[in-house]
This record gives sequence, structure tokens and C-alpha cells, in this order.
Amino acid sequence: MLLLLTLAACQSSAEEPAAGKQHPANHLAGETSPYLLAHAHNPVDWRPWGEEALALAKQENKPIFLSIGYSSCHWCHVMEHESFTDEEIAKFLNEHFICIKVDREERPDIDHVYMTAVQIMTRGGGWPLSVFLTPEGKPFYGGTYWPARDGDRDAQVGFLTVIDRVAQFWEEKEADLRKSGDGLSDLVKEALRPRVTLQPLTLDEQLLATADAAIAETFDAEHGGFNFSADDPNQPKFPEPATLQYLLARARSGSAEAQKMLTTTLDGIAAGGIRDHIGGGLHRYSVDRFWRIPHFEKMLYDNAQLASLYAEAYQLTGNPQYRRVAAETCDFVLREMTGPDGQFYSAIDADSEGEEGKYYRWSQAELTAILSPAQLELAKSVYGLGGSPNFEEVYFVPELQAPIAELPQNLKLDADQLQTRLQTLRETLLAARAKRTPPAIDTKALTAWNGLMIAGLADAGRILQRQDYLDAAARSADFILANVTSADGRLLRSFKDGQAKITAYVDDYAMLVDGLIALHEATGEPKWLDAAERLTKQQIELFGDPRLGGFYFTAADAEEVIVRGKIATDNAIPAGNSVAAGNLLYLADKRNDAALREQAIATVRSGQALLELAPAAAPRLLVAVEQIVNTGAKADP
Repeated sequence: MLLLLTLAACQSSAEEPAAGKQHPANHLAGETSPYLLAHAHNPVDWRPWGEEALALAKQENKPIFLSIGYSSCHWCHVMEHESFTDEEIAKFLNEHFICIKVDREERPDIDHVYMTAVQIMTRGGGWPLSVFLTPEGKPFYGGTYWPARDGDRDAQVGFLTVIDRVAQFWEEKEADLRKSGDGLSDLVKEALRPRVTLQPLTLDEQLLATADAAIAETFDAEHGGFNFSADDPNQPKFPEPATLQYLLARARSGSAEAQKMLTTTLDGIAAGGIRDHIGGGLHRYSVDRFWRIPHFEKMLYDNAQLASLYAEAYQLTGNPQYRRVAAETCDFVLREMTGPDGQFYSAIDADSEGEEGKYYRWSQAELTAILSPAQLELAKSVYGLGGSPNFEEVYFVPELQAPIAELPQNLKLDADQLQTRLQTLRETLLAARAKRTPPAIDTKALTAWNGLMIAGLADAGRILQRQDYLDAAARSADFILANVTSADGRLLRSFKDGQAKITAYVDDYAMLVDGLIALHEATGEPKWLDAAERLTKQQIELFGDPRLGGFYFTAADAEEVIVRGKIATDNAIPAGNSVAAGNLLYLADKRNDAALREQAIATVRSGQALLELAPAAAPRLLVAVEQIVNTGAKADP
């Protein structure tokens, strides 16, 4: 570990190909991932993860430089521009390392293992994830973003210095680095390996009350959301859909406190700049406590889950604002993130023309040129598009200036008049925005994320009585079931350009089944329930842990990267185990199948260590606990 500390202590402008010249293609040219293809003409001799690259590292006894990112990652773009197009850096990498590039959205198994390693080393993480491995794939050093050279960004160490120091250590002290790799790999195995518990977890109201209290401790009562800092209002804030789904379940069971946390958060998101008030949809997160300015990428998984949440919150409360947000989110996805065969695309970038948020921001000059004086006044009064800029001290990002219910009275209009005028205003601004260079779209379709969007559209279609949403959900489900499968009928992970590839993970099974269940609930059509049951049984066979319950992240016959582990924590994307627990309960009820009910309870208990230590970290799993407790499903030890 002393070597790691020495490497961590090490600390100009990039040399790029001449303008207009494209570097010859590297080994990524045959990939389908837009993220990988974006690096296919880097001077770095990138290779995709696979046996060929790993065998070459062993043959040449070179360490591996593993770079993991995704297409809508701002700092991934920055590091590519600064370092991976730099001829000097590329030459050094090519001489001293086997360079492997991974799209974390295609290979979340690889990302999870090596992110865990970096978190153990540095107590931090993020993307781009930059990890140095032995030829056998064992991590011995890593970090996230580095600028190209010392001095490029204040005192931050430069990437050229990092790779020079790593190469030097490998040449002089290879055995010590290999020993560090062995030790760190053992720590990763320990962190990710399922744990045996002696006393079964009791699934009762006390567990839920403990989780309620933990969530309430992190709740921002003034602006909504969780995990905020009153001392640092510029700490990023994420929507956390899984937490909101748990609060929705508790609110339905009569918890006024849960409903207050839910609605305060949904109100804050609906009012803030994190919501695209012009084109619909939600950005990934807010860079401040107030939901005011977003990090501008749009992810399918956020919009999918929030479409469900706003529709179901509308059903719970009758608040027309929730109906409006649900509908405009679904409309946005159908307009901008839907492929020709009904599949849903993964993400829309934050950047366009090299600048983050350029597509979504407005200058005063633009607004004056586009809008009439009356529209300008309306835009200022409703969205704050006038006066003091709220973004980079120059630009405006739309955000509601008052609760939507108060605006008609403030503007001396009735509610229908206001909505009519706002609709015209938004259409004018959207038409103007459409003339700009749009951000890139990651057009790969991921099975898990499509499952979430199928559920979002099915829920919104059922509650809002929108047949077009139900039709879109069914079209995507039919497409995935027919085209994103292997010859032997197993699900695959990713589809793009007519190619389905990569063995599916438990997330893909669980989240597609969740979408099929939502379609069954919305339409009553038996085919969706039949498909959900078939895939769930396949999931049990391929991923199930008959000894400890729950499901491994990878299939029994899949490649094992250091360790075959389980994921229990619900993040922006819920854990496959959490979603599967709910699926099993639904199928057990519809099929009157006691074995499936026991499987659901075992799946919940497989997350016992997390539920005992930090229950608020598994809120989607708690939705299943809430259902078990309140429906009387057998849950005795």
C-alpha cells in the first residue's frame, strides 16, 4: 500500500492532431456503443474489454490502463479532449500499457467491481473511472479524472505524470504492485461477496419505522430532496426516485409525514430548473440545494421512474401539476428518446458545441428577439426569464417563480387562460431551441432501462387514461422480447444498429419484468403476465442464490470479474434484487404461488446486512417489505 500512496502523491496544453485530420481507427471501431465509438479515432490504441485484450496484456506482461465512462458524462468528454487525443500521452500509453475502454452502461459488472476498488483506495469515486490493473485484471492503483499535465488545473496532478510514475513502478517494482493487486482484489471480494447472517431479519412495522426516521433525518423540509447541506447550498442534489417510491408506498398506507416528504420533493423538482419547462423531461440532478440549475444530461432511467412517480402522486393527491409533469415527461421521451422500432434510447448529453447546457440556456438578447413584449413579460413573471440571470451570471434557465397554483391570481388570469398562454410561449421557445445544434443522443437501447420506461408509460397511461402511452409501452416490450434475446431465448443487455449483444444482468431481467407487470396491471392482457412469469423463472435459474436468497448480479455461466457479487443498494437505478422482490410478490399473488412468495421474502432477507445497518440505502427493497407487512404475506423467521 506504500506504493499506492507514493503513486497518489505524484503531480501545458494538449497536443492534438492537426485540424481537419482524423486519426486512424483503433480497435473500438467495430463496437456499437456510442461512447466507445467516440474514442475509436483517438491516438490511444484502445481495445474493448475481452479475452483478446487480456491475453495481450499477459503475453506482453504490460499493466492494463482501464478507462470506464459513459456517453453523457461531462468529465469523460473533458478527459478525452485533454488527454486521449494528446499525441504525447497516447504514445506513452501505447508503449507502456494495454489500454481498455469500457462503457459502464453496457458493462455495469466491470464498473461495479473496479469502482469498488477505487473507493477502497481513495474513499471516493466517479467517472471517468481510471484504473491500473495487473495483466490478470487485478487493480493496484486508480482514480477518476486527471488533467493532462501538472499545472493545467491548479495543483492537481497531471495524467502524464501519473502514467509515467505507474510505468516506472511497474518496471522497477512489479512484484510489489502485483502484491498490492492481490491484496486489493481480496478487499473487493470481501466487500462484494454475499454475507451469511445468523438471525433472520424480522420484517415488521418497526423496520419500516426505522427507515422512515432515517429518511426524515436527511430530508430538506424547505426545498424537498435528501442529503443536503445547509452550510453548502451548492452541494448537488439528486431526485432519488427509489426513495420517493418508498415514500409513495408509505403515504398510501396512511403516513402523513411520508406524503409531506414526497410532495415537497416533487413540488421542488417540478418548479426548478432541473425540470425542462420548455421541452419536457427531467435533467439528471441539480448542482444546488434549490433544484435551480441542473447538470443538463437527461437519462432515460430518471425520466422513466419520475414519470411513474408523478402519475401515481397525481392519483394519490389529485394535484394537476403532477399530471402535467408526468404527461410532458412521457411526451418528451416519445418525441426525443424513442427509436424507429419503439425502443428507448439511453441518454441525451449535457454538452453541445463543446459547452454544457448551451442547448437549454437563454440570453436576454435571444429572448428579446424571439418573444413579443407580452410574452417577454409572461416569461419573466412565470419562468424568471428576465432581470438577473441565474446561470453563469449571463444566461437564464427557466424555473417557476411561484407555485403554479398561485400564478393565475398573481397574473390576474384564470387557470385555463394562463395554461393557454404558457403553452404558446413554450411552443415558441421550443421552436427556437430546435434550430440550435442539439446535444448528442446515446442511441443504444438497454433492456433494463427500457423496462423502467415501459413501466413509466404503462403507469402514466393507466392513471392518465392515455392509450398512446400504453401503445408505446407495449411496442417497446414487444421489440425487446423479440429482438434483444439470444438464440436460446435468454435476454441480452444492449441493442444498437440491428445488433443485440452482451449477456443480460439481473437488472435486465428484473426491470423488464417490472415493465411487463405494469403493462399487465394497466391492460389486463394475459400475455404480459405470462412473459413476466417466464422471465422470472429464467431469472431464478440463472441468477438465483438458493443458499442465501436473492440474486447475483451476473448469470451463473457469465464471465467472473474478480468476484460474483450481489448489489443491494438502490441508487439512481434501483437494485435488481429490490425490483425482483416486488415482481415476485405480484406474480405470487396473481398465480397464487406460495413458492414465489417465499422466494420474494428470501430476496428481501438477502439484503439483511444493509437493511439492518442503513435501511434508507435500500428504499425500493423497503417497498417490498411494506407490501409484505401490510398484506400479511407470511414473513416469519
